[in-house]
Amino acid sequence: MSNPGQPIDILLVEDDPGDELMTREAFEDNKIGNTLHVAHDGQEALDFLYQQGEHTGAPQPDLILLDLNLPRYDGRQVLERIKADPELAHIPVVVLTTSAAEEDILRSYKLHANAYVTKPVDLDQFVTAIKHIDDFFVQVVRLPRQR
Repeated sequence: MSNPGQPIDILLVEDDPGDELMTREAFEDNKIGNTLHVAHDGQEALDFLYQQGEHTGAPQPDLILLDLNLPRYDGRQVLERIKADPELAHIPVVVLTTSAAEEDILRSYKLHANAYVTKPVDLDQFVTAIKHIDDFFVQVVRLPRQR
């Protein structure tokens, strides 16, 4: 198990370069010392998680930040695969998306997302949201680690 406050590996699954940049800036602004890995579509996320292709030897993330609207496999399909796999199901997944649609929220929780966060469009609010996610998943809760 991880110790609260210890740096963790986070997989950000995000196809929008602007949102990736805002997330990186939020980590820097908040002086978050976690390692941020990025997958730009659903297939790359699965390759990372299964350590395939260019992601051979990638660490198993301690936390996944998952956008829903992705090319190749969308975030719902990725979430479903993660939670159906006994080797990955323990990894907390925070859906981090622009959608505030009730059906997306409900479906994400039915697929066993651990949290659902609608991305704020304002940069300061976005930085604050990332800080809150980090505070909760790194500072407050204990995460399982399978190493």
